[in-house]
Amino acid sequence: MEDGEIKEMSRSCAMFGGEGRSSYAMNSSPQRGFLEAAQEIMKMSIVENLETEKLSSATYRIADFGCSCGHNAILAIQTILEAVQHKIQLEGCELPEFQVFFNDLVGNDFNTFFALLPPQRQYYASGVPGTFHGRLFPEKSLNFAYSSCALNWLSKVPELVTDKASPAWNNGKIYHLGAHKEELVEGGLMAIIMPGLPDAVPLSQTDTALLFQLLESCIIGVAKQGLASMEKVDTFNLPVHFPSTGELEKVVKRQGKYSIETLEVLPNPNELTKASLQQAPSNLRAVFDRIISSHFGNEFSKKLFDEYSKRIADPSFLSISHLCQLSVFLLVLKRINHCKR
Repeated sequence: MEDGEIKEMSRSCAMFGGEGRSSYAMNSSPQRGFLEAAQEIMKMSIVENLETEKLSSATYRIADFGCSCGHNAILAIQTILEAVQHKIQLEGCELPEFQVFFNDLVGNDFNTFFALLPPQRQYYASGVPGTFHGRLFPEKSLNFAYSSCALNWLSKVPELVTDKASPAWNNGKIYHLGAHKEELVEGGLMAIIMPGLPDAVPLSQTDTALLFQLLESCIIGVAKQGLASMEKVDTFNLPVHFPSTGELEKVVKRQGKYSIETLEVLPNPNELTKASLQQAPSNLRAVFDRIISSHFGNEFSKKLFDEYSKRIADPSFLSISHLCQLSVFLLVLKRINHCKR
């Protein structure tokens, strides 16, 4: 990237962990809220854009990238399956068999996940361990790709962020950027649900930033107690990116492999309230404890979240938290014919 692009994108990034994300976080009620907000529009977009004449196989293959180990992935696949079946039946075609690949990192609890699958499901299910930032399937082997609240995550901290000579060096900051690529059969669909920035709203003016700025402040405070050096803090990054719609459109155009069929900006159903603030320390600890402990040590992590719990419980914190929420983005892409430009 050009220096200017790196600096601009780094201003719209938030603190999160890549490989350190947890099943709890990825299957919490906020993610369920995102799915429910986008569910009906996603179904309509599938029915409108699915090209049944291009189904050349007796098996329709769906992949969920970042399934984790809870009910949200099962609900999403059922939603997709119903829409695909409805479109095929509308066209008077015979229903194919369905195969669903559930993907997540190798540390995911696939045993727990597969125990949750409905016994009378209408698809064959397989687990695919590995990071979705690399190839997991043969070229053009999937008819439908789906990901919810996962493409924000990076598989590792970008090298530019840890290079002191780079304009992306996060001196005193612990957040940066991310990206993701996928491949489908020609005419195949990809549905992505992810949190993103409302138009013309910088991340710093969202309630999400407020929560992570507090975490950052606590990290610095615990470090100053002698448990870590400031250099250790400066080299700590928890990368996830909350894009704007403009950034999403640029990424799709730059790849040149997809057309945007649907790009909806939906209101976030997850409001920051006194009750949600009470849950924030345990939620963040479930997400970040492993990656924080790996970088700073177990004692540091324990003191950090004790301090975070105390500070977020201060009544004055909620009084200043009336900021914008992240939006919910629904992006439905279609793999274009490689001969078309």
